[in-house]
Amino acid sequence: MGENGGVARILLYTGKGGVGKTSVAAATALACSKRGYRTIVLSTDIAHSLGDVFGVELGPQPKEIAPNLWAQESDVYYNVDRYWGRIQAYAASVLRWRGLDEVLAEEMTVLPGMDEVGSLLWIAEHHDSGDYDVIVVDAAPTGETLRLLSLPEAGKWWMEKIEPIGRRITKLTGPLIQRVVGMPMPGGDVFDAGENLFRRLEYMHSLLVDAGKTSVRVVLTLEQVVIKEAQRSFTYFHLYGYPTDLVIANRVLPDAVGWKYFRGWYERQQRYSPMVEEAFAPIPILRAPFLDREVIGLPVLTELGEQLYGDADPTKQFFVGRPYSVQRQDGEFVLSVELPFATKEQIALSRHADELVIDVGTWRRNLVLPRILVEATTLGAKFDDHILNIRFAAPPRGTNGGGKRGTDG
Repeated sequence: MGENGGVARILLYTGKGGVGKTSVAAATALACSKRGYRTIVLSTDIAHSLGDVFGVELGPQPKEIAPNLWAQESDVYYNVDRYWGRIQAYAASVLRWRGLDEVLAEEMTVLPGMDEVGSLLWIAEHHDSGDYDVIVVDAAPTGETLRLLSLPEAGKWWMEKIEPIGRRITKLTGPLIQRVVGMPMPGGDVFDAGENLFRRLEYMHSLLVDAGKTSVRVVLTLEQVVIKEAQRSFTYFHLYGYPTDLVIANRVLPDAVGWKYFRGWYERQQRYSPMVEEAFAPIPILRAPFLDREVIGLPVLTELGEQLYGDADPTKQFFVGRPYSVQRQDGEFVLSVELPFATKEQIALSRHADELVIDVGTWRRNLVLPRILVEATTLGAKFDDHILNIRFAAPPRGTNGGGKRGTDG
C-alpha cells in the first residue's frame, strides 16, 4: 500500500470530548478511500456519532458506505458475546446462584469497559484480515482511551502473577466448595478464555506501539483547557510508548471572520496557535477550518479532508520518534524517556527486579527493562528539558539489580 509497502496502517484519533475528533476521523477515512486505499473507520466511543456524521445507520459489522470505504460502530452485547462469552457465562451462573433472575444476571455481567475493549480488539481483526489498507479509529475521549490502552500491560501482569494461582486454588478447593456450598466454580475453560482474551489484548498492544503501522493523532481546539488536556494526553501516550505523529487543530476560524461577536474568539485562537506549535514541536500541526455549515454527509467530509490534508497522503508518517532509548555513557547505562509537558514534581520512580515503574501524576507505566539492564543497579535519575534520564551501573555478572529509587537533581 503506497509508501507503507503493503503494511496496513492504523490511524487512531483521540482528543477531549467535543473537539470534533469524529468528524476529523471520518474525513480522514474518506480522504484515504478517495486515494484508492481500502479503508475502514470504526468507533470505540460508546457515545457513537460516527453514523450521524456520515448520515447512515451503522452496526457492529463493517458496512460499505462509499467506494473503498467501510464503517462500523460497536454494539456492547455483540462484542461481549464475541470476546467475553465464556467469562460472562460463568459470572452469570454465579449471580443466578445468588438468586438473581436470568435476565438481570445477564445484564449485571456486562461490565463497564467491555464494549470499548471489544471495539479495540476489532482493530487487530481488521489488521489480520487483509481486507483493508487503512484502519481509522475514532477513539473515545483521551482519558478513557488511555485507560483502555493500558489494559494489555495490566493483563500481562494478571496472566503471569495471578492467573496461575487462581488455577491451582480452583483445582485444589473448587470441587469441595461446589459440593459443600453449591457455588459454581470456574473450570479450565474459563481460565483459558481469560488467557485468550489477554493474549488478544497483548497482540493488539503490539500493533498499536509499532510506529511502522500505527499513528496516534491528537485532535484539539484552540482553547486553553483543551490544549492543557492535549498536552497531558501527549505525555501519557509517550509514557506508554504509543507513537504520536500529528496534532490537529480543529475548528480554526478563518482570517476573513469580521463579525464582532466572533472577533474575540478569532483573536484568542491567533494567540494560542503559535503556543501550540511551540509546545508540541517537533510534532507537526495541521489545521482544519471552522466550516460554515454542519459537518454531516460525504460532500462536507470531503471538503474537510481536503482542507486538512491538502495534497498530503493522510496515511504518511508525519513524525517518527522513539519513546525511550538506552545509551552507554562514561561506563554507565542511561535509559532516556521523553515525557513532554510533565514536571519533575509529577514523576516518581521505583524499581522491582526487571521492571521500572514510572508514575506521572495519576498514571503509571510498568516498563520492562531491556535485558542489558536487568542485572544493573539503579544509580539515580534526573529530569531535564522534558527528558527523564535514569542511570544504571554497568551490570556485573551474576548479580541482580533492584531497590527503590526516586528522581533527583
